[in-house]
This record gives sequence, structure tokens and C-alpha cells, in this order.
Amino acid sequence: MYRNYIKRMIDLILSSIGIVVLIPFWIVIGIAIKMDDPGPIFFKQKRIAKDKNGEKQFFQIYKYRSMKMCTPHDTPTHLLENPEQYITRVGGFLRKTSLDELPQIFNIWKGEMSIIGPRPALWNQDDLYEERAKYNANDVLPGLTGWAQINGRDELEIDVKAKLDGVYVKKCSFVMDVKCFLGTIFSVLKSDGVVEGGTGMMNKSEVNK
Repeated sequence: MYRNYIKRMIDLILSSIGIVVLIPFWIVIGIAIKMDDPGPIFFKQKRIAKDKNGEKQFFQIYKYRSMKMCTPHDTPTHLLENPEQYITRVGGFLRKTSLDELPQIFNIWKGEMSIIGPRPALWNQDDLYEERAKYNANDVLPGLTGWAQINGRDELEIDVKAKLDGVYVKKCSFVMDVKCFLGTIFSVLKSDGVVEGGTGMMNKSEVNK
């Protein structure tokens, strides 16, 4: 009941309110991005969506542009050589505070994402997709944040991240979502798990979930 109906209702209500309430932030951040590095304010990227009838689906995720216009396209940050050189000054702040993810509120409103769920993998992250399949983590809407994000984020190795996503799917409930939401706030304030240009830096033994 919660996963199929109530969760979507909460997503729609909160995203609708957020879009309106955050209008001043849309304007200020947009101007800052333009002044720092002329170009588009928003950045779209192909990501893996919720499976449909057991088949892989895709959607375009929205982000604030945090990289310079000269950055190689369709290349994950962790695969760039010296990624810091491509990140704008404003972009560095947005990424550190996770504000670059704010436009995903429109993905949530459209029903492509949920507030809480496994983070959507890049279109070519077949290893993560296949690992998540072991835990049925591809069968739910990807989220703005989730259980893995408050337990390591960028530092997690793929198999550990997939296992944590599986824990979320198994325990999905209102209480679990609130726990993830509050945990995300604390993680963002402390910038926990942010590894610029890297991933899988946390040893499996450090994750006790």
C-alpha cells in the first residue's frame, strides 16, 4: 500500500511545494552559474530508470551544471583525469552541498524518480545495474537520496552499494524513508562520503549494515 500509492502521493505533494517555494533559489543559483561560466544552467544526463516488465529503462536526469563547458561529454567524473580542473567555482560549492541535485525535484514531480530510493545509475553502469538486480533494487523508482547515500555515498564499492540498496527495498516503509531523509540532511551538512572524481573508496569492512 505504502510503496505503490502513498509513497507516490507524498513525492508529488512535496515536489510540487518544493518547486514553488524554491523559486528564489532557482533564480540565484542560475545567475551564479551563468556568471561563473557562460552556458546552460541545467545539465541533463541519461540514467537508468525503474525496470518495466523486467527490462531496463532510461530517463534524463536533471542537475545544475557544475562543470565547465569544455568538459568531455558523457564521461563520468570519476573517469576524468584530474576532474577538479573541470569543476567551476560555483560548481564546487553546489557539489559539496549537493545543491547540484536540486533540479531532480522535477524528475520526482514527473514520476521518474522518488525522493527516497536507490540513486539512478549512469546509462552505462551495467555492473551496478546487474549487482542491484540480485536484490530487486531495479524494481523501484530511483531516488534523490537513499539508504546507501547515508551509509557511504561515493565511497562505497559497487557490491556494497547494491547490497545497501537491497536493504532499502526490503525494508521500504514510511519510517525507513523518514530515516533516510533525516540521515541525508546530516550527511550533507557534514559532506560525508563525497569523493570528488572517485568512487568505491570505502572498505567493505567499514560498512556494517
